Amino acid sequence: MSGIVRIDGVVRDYAWGRPGGISTARGREPGDGPEAELWLGAHPAAPSPVTSEGPDGAAWPDLSAWESGTGRTLPFLMKLLAAGSPLSLQAHPGPDQARAGFDREEAAGIPRDAPGRSFRDPNAKPEVLLAVEDGFEALCGVRPVTEVVAVLDGLGAQVPSGGLARWRSALTEASSEAQGVRDALGWLLSGDPLVGDLVRGITAAEPPDPDVRRLVALLHTHHPDDPGIAVALMLHRVTLAAGEALWLAPGTIHAYLGGLGVEVMGPSDNVLRGGLTGKHVDTDELLRVLDTTPGPPPLLPPTSLGPGAQAYRPSTQETGGTVPWQLVAVTGPAEVAAGGPAVALVLEGQFTLRTGRPGAPGSGLTLARGEAGLVDHPGDITLEGSGALYLATTVI
Repeated sequence: MSGIVRIDGVVRDYAWGRPGGISTARGREPGDGPEAELWLGAHPAAPSPVTSEGPDGAAWPDLSAWESGTGRTLPFLMKLLAAGSPLSLQAHPGPDQARAGFDREEAAGIPRDAPGRSFRDPNAKPEVLLAVEDGFEALCGVRPVTEVVAVLDGLGAQVPSGGLARWRSALTEASSEAQGVRDALGWLLSGDPLVGDLVRGITAAEPPDPDVRRLVALLHTHHPDDPGIAVALMLHRVTLAAGEALWLAPGTIHAYLGGLGVEVMGPSDNVLRGGLTGKHVDTDELLRVLDTTPGPPPLLPPTSLGPGAQAYRPSTQETGGTVPWQLVAVTGPAEVAAGGPAVALVLEGQFTLRTGRPGAPGSGLTLARGEAGLVDHPGDITLEGSGALYLATTVI
């Protein structure tokens, strides 16, 4: 096929999803169970079905088959995410780390769908998260050590002194802040009995900072006595308004707490978890890929493409200079230059996508709320309509 075709997404029902969250966001009748993510892409774990015939008569069953049959690739995976409860404490690998980990687990004969597998594909997974609604909450990136020490001092005599002193010394006695954070994280996730006592003390304490109290209570409700509760106190907690975005470079520790957002990421399902989950935890691999350098929250400011569109480009950040894709939020008429295939999702209103010569077969597609489409070739994409459309595409 060559042109614009209609696609659908695959809903993943992870336990942390909102009940009926994806269906509701798409304007459809919600079910009773959790709906966590809608995948729009070619990843073999959940490739998007192609639901209309291409203008050349080709009819691929899904985007994985389209990639295999055409030799073209989507260098990204787009998701709609609806978090009803906290996700795992996690980070994602870079290109070399992903390839090495994947090859290692392939050589060991671990099935790719095994619950204990960490690397399900050989791809890196940098990602952008854009809030669709006000109030998207996340833990992301490491706070300055002075801020973490202030939190520990605020706990004071309310928690076991042995664990608190061990934590504090790991942070403050290392050769650098990054090494101190790494030492502290390694100890908190080590299984040391002192950590268990410390976490139980934290959940029973009354810290002077009400934000700390609320965070601990939230995490303890879903993951009682998990060491990730202590790790969370070392991370930035951010609340995004609609239209604000996070840039999560490989190695950035994070955990989404709740909200509705659109993600674009590398075409990967590699997640290295350290806690706050009932799934496989791989502390060694997590610590191996982590960037433990403290810094500000990893917010990603947009680039204006005109009155109707804002682009969120990792390539504007030092840690994302080689990332070839972008996420564009469209609210009205706009034109976007695409360096390769693009995926569009409409969550409000209606839009018509056009490419090439008007009236030519496959040059236009109208999408209503909840619908998605693929533009399978590079070039200018003209968007007509109003509402909220999210477009993932490569950057020229």
